[in-house]
Amino acid sequence: MPPAGAQHGTIVARMIELYPQIKLIHIVAVLSSGALFFVRGLAVQLGARWPMVAPLRYLSYAIDTVLLAAGVTLSIMLHMYPFVQHWLTAKILLLVVYIVLGSLALKRGRTQAIRRATWVAAVLVYLLIISIARTHNPLGIFARLGG
Repeated sequence: MPPAGAQHGTIVARMIELYPQIKLIHIVAVLSSGALFFVRGLAVQLGARWPMVAPLRYLSYAIDTVLLAAGVTLSIMLHMYPFVQHWLTAKILLLVVYIVLGSLALKRGRTQAIRRATWVAAVLVYLLIISIARTHNPLGIFARLGG
């Protein structure tokens, strides 16, 4: 029987073969999650009640669970960890901000103005997270402004 460390290395080596598929799942989940949030948030801004029905909420939870699972799997496969990779740390921290803003935008905001402002802010944070992922820079798109 191989040592535990060797077995772990074998598992990770086998996992890396699935990298393209897991990355694709992650990207599709990112886009699906963002699109669903955008549409639900826009509908809430227009006064619709359907964005908060249980099936849509559960769909959102399912997509976000797949997104998180794929992200954690990629992190393990590539040995890229938050608090080691600064761009990944920025993504995780902004994800928390996005979740709070999204919650305020869809249901917890006390006024329409708060829901609107937090929806716009959440969409902007979502776009910043994507730019950080694409550039592997904690400043994302803003890194280009520095020169």
